[in-house]
Amino acid sequence: MTSDPRTAPVVETDRGAVRGVWRDSSAAFLGIPFAQAPVGPLRFAAPVPPEPWDGVRDAVAFGATAQRGDMGITLIPEPSVPGDATLNVNVFTPAPGDVAAGLPVLVWIHGGGFVSGSPASPWYDGRSFNRDGVVTVSVSYRLGFDGFGHIAGAPANRGVRDWLAALEWVRTNVAAFGGDPDRVTIAGQSAGGGAVLTLLGMPAAQHLFHSAWALSSALADVPAERARTYSARLANLAGVPPTRDGFASASEDVLHGLQDQATTSGAKRGLADVAALLSEGMPWGPMIDDDLIVRPTLDSLAAGVGSDKPLVLGTTDDEFTMVTDAASRVLRFVPVGLALGRLGASRAVSRAYVADNAAQRRLGTAALLGRYATDSVFRATVVRVARARGTAPTWVYRFSWPSPTRRWAMHCLDVPFWFDVLDAGGVTAIAGDAPPRELADAVHGSAAAFVRDGDPGWPAWATAPGLTRVFGGAASSTGVIPDGYASVEALVAR
Repeated sequence: MTSDPRTAPVVETDRGAVRGVWRDSSAAFLGIPFAQAPVGPLRFAAPVPPEPWDGVRDAVAFGATAQRGDMGITLIPEPSVPGDATLNVNVFTPAPGDVAAGLPVLVWIHGGGFVSGSPASPWYDGRSFNRDGVVTVSVSYRLGFDGFGHIAGAPANRGVRDWLAALEWVRTNVAAFGGDPDRVTIAGQSAGGGAVLTLLGMPAAQHLFHSAWALSSALADVPAERARTYSARLANLAGVPPTRDGFASASEDVLHGLQDQATTSGAKRGLADVAALLSEGMPWGPMIDDDLIVRPTLDSLAAGVGSDKPLVLGTTDDEFTMVTDAASRVLRFVPVGLALGRLGASRAVSRAYVADNAAQRRLGTAALLGRYATDSVFRATVVRVARARGTAPTWVYRFSWPSPTRRWAMHCLDVPFWFDVLDAGGVTAIAGDAPPRELADAVHGSAAAFVRDGDPGWPAWATAPGLTRVFGGAASSTGVIPDGYASVEALVAR
């Protein structure tokens, strides 16, 4: 990248001018604040717009992230950037300063279970979407207890409010970067996909985007009582009152270090971790607060909220199987019915599920348990959402190409194909040394077409419920099969 101030692109936002960097045929503007730093009196507050600045502000490096510290080796490389001003956006655009360009806009919300993740990942770089005439924006938000914990005297769902504030910033400012504020598509993966569906079902968010793409969506919909219980446990562990002043008296490091302990009844190992997730859901995340989120997302979608907005959603085939694979030697001696019971499946559900997944069963108990966990958290959600939306414009897909290094079509494997960043750092670790170029062309091409035209290129679910585009699998010549999620029916119907 170059940052010569004589040639660097400069764009005027509503708070002041920002200077980015040219990268071949498009420009990047990094770390632009959409809200003030959530510290001091603003630590547990709703996001507050940034103060205006004089002169030109450099936007040539990623801003601070809500994720702290070294996360070690993760599937998606998501670096932590130190600093207080964690509420920022990154804009990638082929037309900086061209207010007449009116290009479609993609806004990306990162994943990480609502407790980790970073918008500074090289996998979220918008250069390929820029090549296709799409302005791309990645956003940050508060994580874990800071973003989603219940605090008496503080606004609930602070992380959700951060998403709304970032989208408001986009609506106000994206035209200056060459984008059309009326052609905004929100997208995200894992917890980010859950964020997309949450926003799709929120009346307060409807004016902020016009379409959505959800990859491997993990919905939280945390009940208010459970959120209060976890927060009370955290306060007890930290030795502070469960109030805004009490939590404010504890450092960020202390609360962050205790938040996992507050949501578990004791040490878990192996299948117990998976079973806890399936039975209890994610501990931190969007909460049903009777304000922003008044009912579970599926109920909201079934009531017609967001039905005017095109939606694409899908998963990889084996999001969680890499987890159970580690126990394959032990699990080969465990009857599959008993193992499914350990994960909470009734006998009737177990029998129906095994019958519908005979091919996976032949790969062993570990493979079947991994598929069951995948289906329970991710793939059944696809069917439930598509059915809840009825005749609303909805497209469904599967990503079925198996990792040559990890064996399965695993969690996160689809992301570099979706962004078309196969040359980015960390991709070879899960996609091998020669990830198929034609698969990236197909996945990314569908995403770009959807953002531009509102149609990913295959028939919608409502035309024939169950119709599924399969990327990278042994499907028909068109990649479309009549019922790509039939194997989850036992879980959807229970």
